[in-house]
Amino acid sequence: MYVRFPLSLRNVEDLLFERGIDVCHETVRFWWNRFGPLFAADIRRQRASRMRGYRHWQWHLDEMYATRRAAQPT
Repeated sequence: MYVRFPLSLRNVEDLLFERGIDVCHETVRFWWNRFGPLFAADIRRQRASRMRGYRHWQWHLDEMYATRRAAQPT
């Protein structure tokens, strides 16, 4: 819930408490740090597999960089 909705950890703690789950907000933070990247990777993988079903699907990576020269001493 914390990742999908803009809730604080304490708000998530309160929502879980209303459903009969008594946890500390630090436990919610631990779960978010541990399982959040796994959920995000799964969502990305599912999104990419759905997009491959389109006929002209291509993946583009936009990249821009700039170089800067140091000023020459005079």
